[in-house]
Amino acid sequence: MAEFTHFNEEGRAKMVDVSEKPETVRTAIAHSSITVNKEIYEKITQDKMKKGDVLAVAQVAGIMACKKTSEIIPMCHPIPLTGINITFAWEQDGDNYRLEITASVKTKGNTGVEMEALTAVSATALTVYDMCKAVDKGMVIGQTYLVEKTGGKNGDFSRKEKLK
Repeated sequence: MAEFTHFNEEGRAKMVDVSEKPETVRTAIAHSSITVNKEIYEKITQDKMKKGDVLAVAQVAGIMACKKTSEIIPMCHPIPLTGINITFAWEQDGDNYRLEITASVKTKGNTGVEMEALTAVSATALTVYDMCKAVDKGMVIGQTYLVEKTGGKNGDFSRKEKLK
């Protein structure tokens, strides 16, 4: 079982020991999206959603989820995050509107922040859905993926193409 890092000698799950890995600056950027109808788009952009400022609440939810990643993803290490930023951009897609969500996460430590960035964009999209579902339950959360990461022994990663 030695080639499987998340299993012990009995074949059972374990958290990988990262204590010998060098402490370096590590970053990750993740992306997700949610497609909404025109009514929801207008209510969000005009701040007329009954539950409040959708983007402000979703942004805070994403940051909070990012900080709690190790509590919901079993083998993630609790790590000190030094920065979290979540940004939004709208794209029209025919009769629908797609909210593009990007999370940038940073730490100085001995393990990466990819899962934290992915958790941040996921929670952000889910919060938008939750706050808007009374208007339309037909919203679609789009592909969620790592855009890039830096630092660590495996080096940098950068996705070549943007997915939708």
